[in-house]
Amino acid sequence: MITTDILIIGAGPTGLFTVFEAGLLKLKCHLIDALPQPGGQCSEIYPKKPIYDIPAYPEILAGDLTDKLLEQCKQFEPGFTLGERAETIKKQKDGTFIVTTNKGTEHRAPVVAIAGGLGSFEPRKPLLDNLTNFEDKGVEYIIKDPEIYRDKRVVIAGGGDSALDWSIFLSDVASNVTLIHRRNEFRGHLDSVEKVQDLKNKGKINLITPAEITAINGTDKVESVEVTKKNEAPRLLDTDHFIPLFGLSPKLGPIANWGLEIEKNAIKVNNSLDYQTNIPGIFAVGDVNTYPGKLKLILCGFHEATLMCQAAYKIINPGKRYVLKYTTVSGVDGFDGTRKEAPKAVVKAID
Repeated sequence: MITTDILIIGAGPTGLFTVFEAGLLKLKCHLIDALPQPGGQCSEIYPKKPIYDIPAYPEILAGDLTDKLLEQCKQFEPGFTLGERAETIKKQKDGTFIVTTNKGTEHRAPVVAIAGGLGSFEPRKPLLDNLTNFEDKGVEYIIKDPEIYRDKRVVIAGGGDSALDWSIFLSDVASNVTLIHRRNEFRGHLDSVEKVQDLKNKGKINLITPAEITAINGTDKVESVEVTKKNEAPRLLDTDHFIPLFGLSPKLGPIANWGLEIEKNAIKVNNSLDYQTNIPGIFAVGDVNTYPGKLKLILCGFHEATLMCQAAYKIINPGKRYVLKYTTVSGVDGFDGTRKEAPKAVVKAID
């Protein structure tokens, strides 16, 4: 059983900033996310896309924003349960909640903050008849451990940043990498497209366009895929792994069954006070919530997380008053023993 003060569902930008704001209040956080790494959409879908509306950053790449947020909250030592989806929630007699993931990991906390962005992300799967028969038997939708592809034959399908970036990365890991896309043009970062072109020229990546995977073959695991190129007869391509990277589809998922008030696939909250849901002790911040005047912006999620933590403090420390101090005055004391503070003024008399 993992215990914490605030259990955060979702490790995107809003969830990560919640760790920092909670840490200022001496509250410990643990985060659950279905993705294999923190950052939410910023890390998984568009890590190399620039964001222009983050305060103090005229422009910052989404992946770099995740890195900065992780660096900011590092001294508050957050815990992570990654690659697992929050499945069920049960309120205990003492007022705490137990949240269990799809893999059976249990978490207990007096406060739950849902910061799930647009929801849990489900992979968009190609329409192949026997696809599910090979899931975890050579078909993977998310790459969690690149080492499993060491010296293996890999076929990647897709035309976005994920397909390009993983093709580049695995070209130094796998024995053979083939990238297949239904168009000649790729919707990815220019640097990535140029790197794939260079690796293709060097014979380190096989590129087949415009083409699609039309069948998977094998007995106990993937052994080959059928590639159909435009205006050509289908042909078999031997492989150990087939990785379709067609993006992720956001869904509220099991959270929709937690008894929360839902409106248009978002969780209704009380924005006049603290972004609490209809269940006391459960909050929703960031893109996952809705209220009159709601704007789905990262900076709005940061604001909501800040107010939510103040309310969480009162639940966890009933009757105890917290005196707000600016970090420029109080400094920041990490749970790891580190301290950040402004240089003290030099006291010296003037003759």
